[in-house]
Amino acid sequence: MVNASLVSPPSKAIFYETHGPPDTVTKIIELPPVEINANDVCVKMLAAPINPSDINRIEGVYPVRPPMPAVAGYEGVGEVHSVGSAVQGLSPGDLVMTYPPSPGTWQTHVVKDKSSWHKLDRGTPVEYAATVTINPLTALRMMEDYMDLKSGDVIVQNGATSMVGQCIIQLAKLRGIHTINIIRDRSGSDEAKEKLKKLGADQVYTESQMDVKNIKSLLGKLPEPLLGFNCVGGNAASLVLKLLRHGGTMVTYGGMAKKPITVSTSYFIFKELSLKGFWLHKWISSVKTEVCRETLDYLLGLIREGNLKYDMEVTPFSEFHTALDKALGKHGSQPKQVIKF
Repeated sequence: MVNASLVSPPSKAIFYETHGPPDTVTKIIELPPVEINANDVCVKMLAAPINPSDINRIEGVYPVRPPMPAVAGYEGVGEVHSVGSAVQGLSPGDLVMTYPPSPGTWQTHVVKDKSSWHKLDRGTPVEYAATVTINPLTALRMMEDYMDLKSGDVIVQNGATSMVGQCIIQLAKLRGIHTINIIRDRSGSDEAKEKLKKLGADQVYTESQMDVKNIKSLLGKLPEPLLGFNCVGGNAASLVLKLLRHGGTMVTYGGMAKKPITVSTSYFIFKELSLKGFWLHKWISSVKTEVCRETLDYLLGLIREGNLKYDMEVTPFSEFHTALDKALGKHGSQPKQVIKF
């Protein structure tokens, strides 16, 4: 019989046995205690977000997904509950986040090897610690990895109200980089514009406002953008391409419209534009863990200083399926859904 001091508490988890629509195949179950080995850390989860990639994993369409059956979730933050006999550097009560991101964060208690946890400053807001790895890190890497941007340069992006979009605006402002931001035509667009401008956006346009013959007239005194970010696809991607200067680059990191990117031949021949893609999983896999964690600590420092913020809605774990419905778009555009355990 296993010594009770070396097992985790029972855990309530968001579980799925088959791939399919997340609102159909997921359910809350209770998992039995898990043995805590010498190098393991048991963490009482405090919060975890619902990211599009989480939804895609449940649907079975994401390139990297856990073996079935599985506990959902890939990112989150918690408090150390107990540690294995060989663990050093972590103690009960410490605030930790999953890094590298790994499956199974949508449950009340998680047991993983010590290497899977990154210790955080206790002053870090829990909901930000839960969400910093996927979206803010994507924003930072895209700004740094494709072009040597300098103060006074301009970038253009669609999906500007997304969490990544909000982060790009603020990270750019900190470096003196201007942003042109494209949002969807929908009710509340005026309020969305004002919110983005308060974050530091230079210009914000709806897609229909950019449907003008001389699109460069929208730039005002700003130079043409060097770099563009696309998370929508379809017409919204074409608008980004139209604004890019000669030799510019558009980086695609999502496809919310589920429509292909159509590129005019002249953009390749006469403007010499480049199209590239960004996948955070590949970056994490190719960079040393210590470097990744230093980057996350930088972002968390900005958050604690009040220089990086974004919209979230925190929902109790017991109301998970309400949060999931919002994340699936059943209630229109919603802020990032964060489950609080």
